[in-house]
Amino acid sequence: MKYAVIQLQGKQFRVEEGQDLTVDRMPQEESAKVVVSDVLMYVNDGKIEIGTPVLANISVKMTVTKHEKADKIRVATYKAKSRQRKVHGHRQAETVLHIDTISAK
Repeated sequence: MKYAVIQLQGKQFRVEEGQDLTVDRMPQEESAKVVVSDVLMYVNDGKIEIGTPVLANISVKMTVTKHEKADKIRVATYKAKSRQRKVHGHRQAETVLHIDTISAK
């Protein structure tokens, strides 16, 4: 089993080849290629490599699949005894990435 832990947009993700990953909106167009070289850990058939802080010889190649919005959440505020109530909705913008390859240079 081959997987990696990458750092993208200030967050860490565990990714495998063929996986779809949902992250915050990225500026790239759909079907654009993205290469992430901030690989923190790499596991290949039980052999573990851990970076200090990143591995220089490993990269993850991804393709932007689509841009979408997450499910709507409701945010409500309320103050007692003053008849003050407000409800707001929010849908976070997201990008779906497809993990193509995890490769060693």
